[in-house]
Amino acid sequence: MYRWGHLGAALLAYAPVGATLTARDDPTLAAVGFAVAIATATLPDADERLPIDHRGPTHTVWFLLACSAVAVGVGVAVGGVFGSPVVLGAAVGVSLASHLLADSVTPMGIRPFAPLSGWHHSFDLTPAANPRANVALLSAGSAVALLSQALIVL
Repeated sequence: MYRWGHLGAALLAYAPVGATLTARDDPTLAAVGFAVAIATATLPDADERLPIDHRGPTHTVWFLLACSAVAVGVGVAVGGVFGSPVVLGAAVGVSLASHLLADSVTPMGIRPFAPLSGWHHSFDLTPAANPRANVALLSAGSAVALLSQALIVL
């Protein structure tokens, strides 16, 4: 997927967490989590600007776990200024997991457990460059995120 598709996937994946936080009377923390999920939605694609293979190390569960741990560490270090360290870690983890899932619908797929496993996963549903798929994912994610908050507020 491209940027818009990954943003939509992150919103779609984080919506249940945001809804739960809002329902528990913490809409500010829900908003921080949404912002973190959006900010990290395309982080694995930083490999396109690095001297490593695209969909290589940054498209693994190991990268997801490391980034989530760093987010928790940053949350602890800043003393909750940006919300709960657990929510920050969860937002990063959910966002990066949605990135891996979105890339797995393309023919190129991902190797989520490399280098420990050469297993390749692809649903082979649509090319990453398909503008309709990217806009559909952004639209779905945006709608679900907004509805998840609106229904709780009502």
